Amino acid sequence: MSEHCHTKHTPRSEELKRNVTRRLNRAIGQLGGVKTMVEDDRYCGDVLAQLAAAESAIKSVRRLVLQDHLETCVVERVQQGDTEVIDELMQLLKQFS
Repeated sequence: MSEHCHTKHTPRSEELKRNVTRRLNRAIGQLGGVKTMVEDDRYCGDVLAQLAAAESAIKSVRRLVLQDHLETCVVERVQQGDTEVIDELMQLLKQFS
């Protein structure tokens, strides 16, 4: 975990938690499948396709969490006059590109 971990002031909705959990479980399953494929000496193209699917699932989770972050944490901090959150957001976005 990051050294800058904080507790979220506005709790995530149950729907978002379920959605994120479902997508993470899918990615975990796909990564487990990749591990098995490598252990079983499966064809490289098949392994790469499965890795791409896992990466796509993780990216979808990242988008959901980013949207929630923007709609809650960022908005709340800007409304409180804390514009440092914009610099934090820019650093997060740099990590994704």
